Amino acid sequence: MNFKHFFFCTILFLCLFSCSTDKVEKKSETTTFLDNLKSDDFSGTILVAKNDKILEQRAYGLSSIEFDIKNNIETKFNIASITKMFTSVATLQLYEQNKIKLNVPIGTYLPDYPNKLVRDSVTIHQLLSHTSGLDNFYVANENEMKNLEYKSVSEFVPIFAKDTLLSKPGTKYNYSASGFVVLGLIIEEVSGQSYYDYLRENIFEIAEMRQTTEIEVDSIVKNKASGYTSMFGENKILKRNDYYLTKASPGGFYYSTAKDLFNFSKALRNYNLLNETTTKLMFEPKTKGYNTFIGYGIDIDQRYNQTIIGHSGGWYGIHCELMDFMEDNYTVVILSNIDDGGKKGASKVADFFKAQIADKE
Repeated sequence: MNFKHFFFCTILFLCLFSCSTDKVEKKSETTTFLDNLKSDDFSGTILVAKNDKILEQRAYGLSSIEFDIKNNIETKFNIASITKMFTSVATLQLYEQNKIKLNVPIGTYLPDYPNKLVRDSVTIHQLLSHTSGLDNFYVANENEMKNLEYKSVSEFVPIFAKDTLLSKPGTKYNYSASGFVVLGLIIEEVSGQSYYDYLRENIFEIAEMRQTTEIEVDSIVKNKASGYTSMFGENKILKRNDYYLTKASPGGFYYSTAKDLFNFSKALRNYNLLNETTTKLMFEPKTKGYNTFIGYGIDIDQRYNQTIIGHSGGWYGIHCELMDFMEDNYTVVILSNIDDGGKKGASKVADFFKAQIADKE
């Protein structure tokens, strides 16, 4: 072996050893963190995957505090606004099929929509990118909602249809569950199916999301986590969150598992739900949100040393995160049935993975 060959082999060995060591250290840090995480710190499930292979699945805390039932890795959690990713994919599937256009007024598809200004001026692009000017009815109309009344997508519309727009369409970011309910109406009108059936056949079956469902608030479902609110960290005594929930709408509140959301992420990134061109269109930043850039119904977080795409779900008794670390090919799913004030619970877990994988500065 000559010197050049020996030198090349030595450098190659050192590089491979370094990469291998880095992977071992990263996995060891993850395992140590998860081993040391206590149920007093976090209630829910955590899934960690690398290159679409599951590395860790853990469950902590109780799905029912009053009956002392533990969470497990198959427990269904309310995922709140992560639901919006499903609505976005459904809308873009119909766009791919040339059944809808993104830059025409919604009145093209909903000629009887009750608000003329919205009907004539708001586009699907604006709904998907939260720039329509429509409000978030879950927050703005919280005290007017009766959580057992809503069975279909159209029954949510009267809650917000006559509300004044927050801004001129297309001019400003305003996070809007209302806009996603309108997208749900368009999905129903164009596909000829109910929103719930469309998602089941065109997203959940394809992505193998067998536990994901739109169950109603008073449904009795095996292995479903009850939600408990601390009023976002303000109260030490937890209360059940049923009062604050409704049946799922296109804007939120589906139930799912960590494995199902991992399967959704995998199917989306591997172009099984949308073609490559449309997927890239969905992932392309369209506007600046409160903390991250926004694609079509997806967060594009560029605050770290690599881009994190996905969505969070937060509400009374709910804190969930779906995060894809695009350079290192990690997927992290965090589902919790207790809300927090930003320093404990799911926030603490999410911050750990952002710092560990994306090298938060």
